[in-house]
Amino acid sequence: MIEHDLLWALLPEGLEEFFEIESYEKTDQVLRIVLIEKNIVPNNLPEKYQNKPVVNTVMKPITIDYFPLKGRKGELILKRRMWQFKGIPEMIKRDINICAEGTKLEKEFADFLKEMDRE
Repeated sequence: MIEHDLLWALLPEGLEEFFEIESYEKTDQVLRIVLIEKNIVPNNLPEKYQNKPVVNTVMKPITIDYFPLKGRKGELILKRRMWQFKGIPEMIKRDINICAEGTKLEKEFADFLKEMDRE
């Protein structure tokens, strides 16, 4: 359990609410943490989705560059869920803004790099 708590301590705040740790990998080059989104349909759905059963769930992984740790590149892989509801062709996903706009960098890491560039 200590290992689990330590991994969450390294990750951005708030992810634990929506994700579970699936795995992690440490090689000479990378520390990769894989999170899988919990199968909990988002609250505050638009009206057309309310009271409709979910008929399909799709996983879409995204890779985000994260803080390096002890000389290893940091990678955070989020396996995001998308839900499809009966009678509605488009799928929806939870709005989780973890990347800096226009990048594949985690927000805090992007801010850190911007600050280093100013010095």
